[in-house]
Amino acid sequence: MVKAIVISETGGPEVMKWTDVPVGEPGAGEARVRHTSVGVNFIDIYFRSGLYPLPALPASIGMEAAGIVEAVGEGVDWVAPGDRVAYAGPPPGAYCEARVMSAMRLVRLPDGVSDDQAASLMLKGMTAEYLLHRTEPVHKGDTILVHAAAGGVGLLLCGWARALGATVIGTTSTPEKAAKAIAAGAHHTILYGREDVAKRVREITGDKGVRVVYDGVGRDTFDTSMECLSLRGHMVLFGQSSGPVSPVDPALLAKKSTSLTRPTLFHYAVDRPSIEAISGNVFEALAKGWISASVDLTLPLAEAAEAHRALAARETTGAIVLKP
Repeated sequence: MVKAIVISETGGPEVMKWTDVPVGEPGAGEARVRHTSVGVNFIDIYFRSGLYPLPALPASIGMEAAGIVEAVGEGVDWVAPGDRVAYAGPPPGAYCEARVMSAMRLVRLPDGVSDDQAASLMLKGMTAEYLLHRTEPVHKGDTILVHAAAGGVGLLLCGWARALGATVIGTTSTPEKAAKAIAAGAHHTILYGREDVAKRVREITGDKGVRVVYDGVGRDTFDTSMECLSLRGHMVLFGQSSGPVSPVDPALLAKKSTSLTRPTLFHYAVDRPSIEAISGNVFEALAKGWISASVDLTLPLAEAAEAHRALAARETTGAIVLKP
């Protein structure tokens, strides 16, 4: 038996319970991983609250962790017992001391990457990679807008996009968060709730707007994001931390010949080659100093409910890591 955070019903943070669960031996294509660090992401809140359905209840949640391989099943030759590994992806279940899981998503960690860095970077870093390189690639000379620029993904987008030669405008809620976005790589910041975001974007861009908006906030920012786009701009809606966006009339896109996409990492990281390529680019960007593994809050795994409360209240910048 191992300890895990388990939910028997969807709801607020209080539905998460610290309890004993069985862990067995890996079958074909599987591995047993002893977790050393577990990442916390908004998608975990979506599963906990019921916004995203779980396959069945009771269940554990969590989509990202680092640890040590304890055993592998038949056919697994890319990791071995004793390897330091990390992963990001379904099925949920990372909020535990150890688990048996598909080995397909496991990647071995470079020597210079700590377990905490990996647990804070895998999902958010791979998200930044596919957004900047695959969904709507950013090029030298582009001007982009990043919402929640001091959040876990936002900080990575700011640094990585700047390294690619883009001019980065970031929105944040406080001057303190704005300073962190600037330190990460943003050229300009706008305080939403205190400033007119679309007006400031027009001022910064000489009334042209931005070529791409990367919006992980959703309902509260969507309309403003559309206003900020240039002609033939691209709206990349990759999350909904403030809630889902209302249905969109396609005629809205015709105002500027705008494109709209709602991507998810797991449609890009679909097999071993793509997982290795995306995660490899994340580790390379970290080694080059383009991005950093910023851990804002570390808590015991048993206190995952507090991590969810802090994340939902936007009290953190960077990543949250849980320690089993």
